[in-house]
Amino acid sequence: QDRLAESGGGSVQAGGSLRLTCAATTSTFSRYSLGWFRQRPNRQPEGVAVINRTGPTAYSDFVKGRFTISKDNAKNSVYLEMSGLQPEDTAMYYCVADRVLIGTAFLEVRDLAYFDLSGQGTLVTVSS
Repeated sequence: QDRLAESGGGSVQAGGSLRLTCAATTSTFSRYSLGWFRQRPNRQPEGVAVINRTGPTAYSDFVKGRFTISKDNAKNSVYLEMSGLQPEDTAMYYCVADRVLIGTAFLEVRDLAYFDLSGQGTLVTVSS
């Protein structure tokens, strides 16, 4: 059964950096578009970044210039490098994957159950 597992969350001060990792257990990793969503307290999930099957990336405006998504097909892993973290970035961050959605359509989903795969999440806490 295909699965995703996130790691790398933690607590940092404002202005700090973190690197999230998502390890995928699947034999068809290269067929998925992969992304990161986050859910802040009392908010709907919001798309952060996506990397399409063939490599193009897309970001939500609130992270452009601060976060970078990348993947390593050989390691079945996708990463989110986060810098310039602010208290409003505090959230549970989820790795998601889908065989069909790409780009902005991927980021506009508001229910993680819509995706083919989603992980359990990793908590990022940013203090001021």
